[in-house]
Amino acid sequence: MLRPLLDAIAADPAADHSLRSLAQRANISARHVSRLFAQQIGSTPAAHVETMRVEAARILLEHGANVTEAARRSGLGSDETLRRTFARHLGTTPSAYAARFRTTRVS
Repeated sequence: MLRPLLDAIAADPAADHSLRSLAQRANISARHVSRLFAQQIGSTPAAHVETMRVEAARILLEHGANVTEAARRSGLGSDETLRRTFARHLGTTPSAYAARFRTTRVS
């Protein structure tokens, strides 16, 4: 029952993945969505969405996106939110991460 929701989050991390939205998509109660995430994923829906957004931002930065673009396209919104979230999840700043892991492009 969670697979379609997990796939939707992974496919478009910037979309509205609020608990209410997830429940409506799955046609179940918000409380049941929370229970399913706890049982099957081991986290809350919000924590899972945040993790997927960090992963999306990380990939964007690795492929040359700037911090503002990575924040917007990953669904984290602002540079500041991206900075705080990166610090919490990865222990570094987005700029430092990009400088270290950005792929070089062959001309």
